[in-house]
This record gives sequence, structure tokens and C-alpha cells, in this order.
Amino acid sequence: MRFAAIADVHGNYLALEAVLADIRALDITDIVNLGDMLSGPLDARRTVEMLMTLDAVHVLGNHDRYLLDRPPEKMGSWDRPAYNALNAVQLDWLRAQPTIRVFREQAFLCHATPDNDEVYWLDTVHPDGTVALSPLDRIEQFAQGISQSLILCAHTHLARAVRLRDGRLIVNPGSVGSPGYRDKHPYPHVVEAGTPHARYAILELADGAWQVTFRNVAYDHEAMAALARRNGQPELANALATGWIE
Repeated sequence: MRFAAIADVHGNYLALEAVLADIRALDITDIVNLGDMLSGPLDARRTVEMLMTLDAVHVLGNHDRYLLDRPPEKMGSWDRPAYNALNAVQLDWLRAQPTIRVFREQAFLCHATPDNDEVYWLDTVHPDGTVALSPLDRIEQFAQGISQSLILCAHTHLARAVRLRDGRLIVNPGSVGSPGYRDKHPYPHVVEAGTPHARYAILELADGAWQVTFRNVAYDHEAMAALARRNGQPELANALATGWIE
């Protein structure tokens, strides 16, 4: 069993194109998408058109939910532009996606944690704004009741793999389309990948054990940085151009 996991595209269709081309070049046919597909000041419509024709398994992220559960005037600066770019059919497609699912009985899929699409699973934000790998006890608490040997999550945009004491593997594939962002919850912090690459992961079950390969894919990130800048998001533009917020 071998498949690709993508996440956190955030409307970056050029990064998505590059990742899908890389997946095809590796002769991988199965793809799971862990959500946060469209929100951002980039191109939600072109991105959703690609995703709707993609033979993949999708789950919703918190930013996908924001496009569906509130009026436009209460949406944030990343969500309102995406919502305005989408038509009713595209929003209905998004609405039809679940928040959690199991892929081929082997892999549990969610965006953040199983019960909350806004809580970091593998990382903890400390009061001083430091973002660090969570203690194993905390990670394992969120995994209680999940029987699958592979667990996939996203949300932090940071590629990570953690082996639990019972042998289960939790993987965050990193972000396809947003290598850095700033957030206020639970404390003000920034997440920075350090390079502008589009990221995803390959999961393979061999001899009863899961193996993960993280892929960093080059693409025309300068074009997307310029688009973010034109759309009034200089901080995201810098992250897209460099992998750093500042």
C-alpha cells in the first residue's frame, strides 16, 4: 500500500500543480487531502477546480469550515476572498466533504485533531510564542480510541512524524501552499518552514510497518508571492517567497 498525503493548499494552485506532477512522476495513484484547501489571498477558484477533478479522498480543515459556517462579513482576511471566488456548486462540493474519515481501513484522516479542527496535535504553542514538538503523553491522548496504525493530520504546516509507544505512526505532511503564517491562538506565534517549497508526504506500508518520505517540491513560488502582494498580504508574500514570515 502506497499513497500520497497533501494538506494546507490554501489556494496556491501553482504549488498544487507541482505537487501533483511530482506524485504522478513517482507513479503514485492514490492521494488523500487533509484540508484547508482554498482560503488565502491567492486563487481559490483555480484550486477548487483542480481538486474537484482530482481522484482523491478529502477531509475538511478549519478554514474550509469557515467558508461554510458563517456569513462573509464575519470571515477573516484569508477566507473572504476565497468565498467570493467560489460558486454555489463549488461550495456544495466543499460542504459534502467530511471532517474525519478512514482511508482503506488503514489510515485515520483528520485536519488538526479528531475532535477539534483548530487544535495543534503534534506541536504546542508556549506563552512566549515558541512552537515546539508536543510531549508524547499529550500526543497520545488525542490518539485514544483510534485503531488504525497510521494517523494523518495537518493544520500546523510543519512536516512531522511521531511514533507512538504502541507502534502507531502519526504524520503531518506539511503544507503544499503556505510555508509560513502568523496566528494569535492560543498565544501569538509564527510558523515558518524555512524554504518556499511545496510539501507533501508519501506513505508506504511494507512488511507490516508504515514508512514516510517527506517531499519538498520546487515551483514558481515567486509568482504566487507576487500575487499575495498584489492582494494586500505582504506577510504571506514574504513567506511564499522565502519560507519565513519576516
